[in-house]
Formats: sequence, C-alpha cells, structure tokens
Amino acid sequence: MSTSRRSFLGGAAVGALGLPLAPLGARTFGGQDGAGLAIEAVGRKRIPKTGELLPMIGLGTSRTLDVDPTGENAELLQVLSGFLAHGGTLIDSSPMYGKAEAAVGELLGRLGRSDVFYATKVWTDQGKEAGIRQMEESQQLMGTPRFDLMQVHNLVGLEVQLATLRSWKEEGRIRYLGVTEMRDYPKVEELIRDDLLDFIQIPYSLGERTVEQRVLPAALDHGVAVLVMRPFERGRLFTAMKGEELPGWAADFGIASWAQFFLKFLVGHPAVTCPIPATSKPHHLADNMRGGVGPLPGEAARKKMIALLEG
Repeated sequence: MSTSRRSFLGGAAVGALGLPLAPLGARTFGGQDGAGLAIEAVGRKRIPKTGELLPMIGLGTSRTLDVDPTGENAELLQVLSGFLAHGGTLIDSSPMYGKAEAAVGELLGRLGRSDVFYATKVWTDQGKEAGIRQMEESQQLMGTPRFDLMQVHNLVGLEVQLATLRSWKEEGRIRYLGVTEMRDYPKVEELIRDDLLDFIQIPYSLGERTVEQRVLPAALDHGVAVLVMRPFERGRLFTAMKGEELPGWAADFGIASWAQFFLKFLVGHPAVTCPIPATSKPHHLADNMRGGVGPLPGEAARKKMIALLEG
C-alpha cells in the first residue's frame, strides 16, 4: 500500500455527527497495536436474520494467506494475533485461494484459538457430491467442525450448491448461508428478494459504488447481511489519494489514515455488515482494525467523502 496509509491527522476537528457504535466499540484492551496505539475492540453490527452481533471489520485471506502452512509465517501469526486482539472474529476464505484455508487452520492452531466466525465458500460446478467433498475438506483444513458461514463462490453451481447449503443449515452443519459475486448483480438481487440468503459478499468501495443502486437497498429491505470484498480496490484508492492530506473533519470520526477513511465510508452504510480487507502486514492490520473504532459517518459525511475522492 502507499505511504498515505501512515499519514496521521493533525489540527482541530470541526463538528459533524456520526452514528453510534455498539458498546464494544469503546472497550479498550491491554497493550498497543502495530501503530503504537492502545488496542481497542472494533464496534459491532447485527446480523439482520438473527440479531447476532458481529465485529464490523473482518479478515480476508485471498493471496495474503496462500502460503505454505508449515512455514514460519511470523508476520502472518502477528496479523492473526492482532486481528483477534482487536476483537475481530470473521475470517473469510475459499478453496479458490490456494493454501489459505490450511494456513488459517494452522495459524489459529498455533495461537490456540478457535473462537472465530469461520467463513468460506463452495466453488465447484461438478455436482452435489463434489460440493460436499469440498466443504468437508474445508472443515478439515480450517479446523472447525461447523462453519458459521458457507457461501456459493461467484454463483458457481448455484442451484445445486445452494440446495445443499439449505440442507446443511437445517441439519446444523452451518449457521448461515450466502453467495458471493463480482458482476451479476441482478442475480444477487433476485436471490435476496426471494429470501434465499442470510449473507451476500460483493465488491464495494468509495470509488466503486454500483451496488448502492439496487443491491444494498434490497439487502437492507430483506434483512440480508453484507460482506464487502476489495474495500480498497486492491490499492487503487491509495494511489488515487497519494499525496493528499486527510480533511480535518475526518477526525470527528476517529479517522487517522486513508485506510480508516475508506473503511468508515463502508461501515457507515446501514446495509453493510463487515468489510473484509486482506493483509499480510501487521501494521496494516492494526490500521484497518481502527477503521471499526469510534463514531461512523452518517449520510451527509459519506457524501463529503465521495465528493473528496471525485474532486
């Protein structure tokens, strides 16, 4: 990421009202994070279908955790440890991500932790039994007897795999079901409106807001939780704002870096449950997690954020 991730605010803030976080957002843990700041737990949002509280910043594993699980992986251990120290729980993976599922299971095992919200995906168009075999292998790799969330990856084999997920949910083998998709938003909206889903996972960012038109309103109307992939557009947003200073009013929302600015824009949307930025750097992890601490921007502030990027 660009050095703008580490540009911190100075000067006085001007008044603007934000949305309150759940009580956990104000809880301070012992120790300091990778930025040398006191560790605070991220705030939480409710999963609409159940009311369960979920920490609003998760951890993606695409590319960053596609590593040899048996390697030393010291930095990745710090990333996982820091994520848990900030109160993070949702870790999202996929068979598509190479060795990432195995790396998650191995690293959590080394940390002696299993108190996470396990999320992964089924990714096959080879039929029901192939999907079942893949999900059972994912259980073994990630080290969990039951997934909190299982998603049909990019709608591959949708009808077959979604039917299995419904059966697994009824049997208690998964807690929530969903889909991920990067392009076919009309299909995602259709599934939402047919009340077939607990979660969706979609790309959304300050610079790519297509899903605001129909998908996010549908999710809000039908009580579907929203996970956000690619919240930084794979670094493009940092490049766009390189050399720019954060506006003084960002301090009203506890924003001290561009990463926090981009993440607060997302979690300020009432439909968004949890962005899942991926990183292999402990200091980036600490920066990301602070994007879920403190007040959230409301509609007026989010419009100012859009104007700042577009300007």
